[in-house]
Amino acid sequence: MKIVDIDRWNRKEHFEFFSQMASPYFGLTTEVDCTQAYDMAKKKGYSFFAYYYHKSMVAINTVEELKLRIIDGQVIQFDTVHAGSTIGRPDGTFGFSFTHFSEDFETFNAGLQEEIKGVHATTGLRLSNERLGKDHVRHTTIPWNSFSAIVHPTDFNTAESVPKIAFGRFNLKDGRKYLPVSIEAHHGLADGIHIAQYLKEFQRQLDLD
Repeated sequence: MKIVDIDRWNRKEHFEFFSQMASPYFGLTTEVDCTQAYDMAKKKGYSFFAYYYHKSMVAINTVEELKLRIIDGQVIQFDTVHAGSTIGRPDGTFGFSFTHFSEDFETFNAGLQEEIKGVHATTGLRLSNERLGKDHVRHTTIPWNSFSAIVHPTDFNTAESVPKIAFGRFNLKDGRKYLPVSIEAHHGLADGIHIAQYLKEFQRQLDLD
């Protein structure tokens, strides 16, 4: 973890410009081809959600700008960011989970499965924003529907700087599976090129054997 020297930062003016806005957030919704990842997950007996969730986190951790956070008026760059996600319960509610990131899927998945058990054994949200901290990325999945746009609840606080990613139900097109993915970030910390880098790496990860 390091503190960014804003006065020497090549994003100084961008950061100051967007941080003055009541809503400094931007994002986009697109699709990634998840055919190979789906087939591989089923072949190996993995949860498809766990499999693509891990690949999303691998991709996030390759983009330095998506690991920047605003904390106590300073811009902090984390070495590694972790995985936060909503987890559904049988009663129709959800709870928040926090899974430490690991490049190794088996290690990551073991932590995720413990978090899923923890959510199912509790009620309410389970984790507060204070307990989650800033060194994570918020994920949610809407497994019942695909989508081409999504609106997130937003605290209009210019220091709110944790990116948000949402996934939907995959679509079938010409025999291929396409996963909807929406990503939102603080524009003072990241631009479209950085989201494009995440999506490119996410697609590359999904295509790996």
